[in-house]
Amino acid sequence: MIEFKALDIQQKDIYETFLRREGTRGCEYSFVNLYLWGRQKAALMEDGLVFFSQFNRKSVYLFPVGQADKKPVLDAIIHDAAMRGIPCRLVGLLQEDCALLERLYPGRLRYHFDRDSFDYVYDINDLADLKGKKFQKKRNHLNGFRLRHPDYSLEPITKENVHQVQQMVNLWYEQHQKAQPHADFHMERAALKKALEQQSELGLEGLALRTKEGLVAMTMGSLLSEDTFDIHFEKALDNVDGAYAAINNGFAVYLREKYPHIRYLNREDDMGIEGLRKAKLSYNPHHLVEKSWACLLEDGYDY
Repeated sequence: MIEFKALDIQQKDIYETFLRREGTRGCEYSFVNLYLWGRQKAALMEDGLVFFSQFNRKSVYLFPVGQADKKPVLDAIIHDAAMRGIPCRLVGLLQEDCALLERLYPGRLRYHFDRDSFDYVYDINDLADLKGKKFQKKRNHLNGFRLRHPDYSLEPITKENVHQVQQMVNLWYEQHQKAQPHADFHMERAALKKALEQQSELGLEGLALRTKEGLVAMTMGSLLSEDTFDIHFEKALDNVDGAYAAINNGFAVYLREKYPHIRYLNREDDMGIEGLRKAKLSYNPHHLVEKSWACLLEDGYDY
């Protein structure tokens, strides 16, 4: 079997050497996401990386990265799944990955188009400037917030204010847990807490939105590739109209000024949640990162 080990933050630079070469891939190839969410494990193989994790209570393998020749590594993954007695399920597949798999293993895999996992990628200038008719409603929403809160400010999340940010985030979860008593926020809440505690070590950037009432919104992200920044978290109190618009726009402006080489903001997937999908589409994405997953036919039809 492949000797997978839990992700080690001390090896972050080694992982990112491989991950950042995969410039067109989705948010699941962010070291930060891999480290913060669930029980991700990794192995160095053939001058590249293989990841084994749990997703929707199923064991999955991310499509391997970094290797010049994928065949020996994919063979090892198929063998590893057989040795573990689990279906071989590959996730995070781009169109070209599916084409490669079909060339290497003709007729052996079934492919599933995974719309709920598509990443929404935006031109950073669109979110920073909100120009044109297609952003008229967003400009109105943002301007309304500015009129109601003329003294608002945006401040980087640092060790000096991180406790206040955590308090605001806790309030957000309390409000949403009451409104959605059957919703499970446990994993996200744990991931965000870990992100705030290890912000510096993970290379996370964040902003907090402050009004005279206190902190009302926050956002955090990290570099995904040479030209793309990944937005991992964004929270705003529901009773502050326009706070989401303000933190969204403010972070885009902040990142463009600090990192002029960044062209895109990846705001990750919508998880199939209708309201979240509508909200992400309303910001007119530049493109979607389309993904699929695949399983071996010999393992049976495996959803």
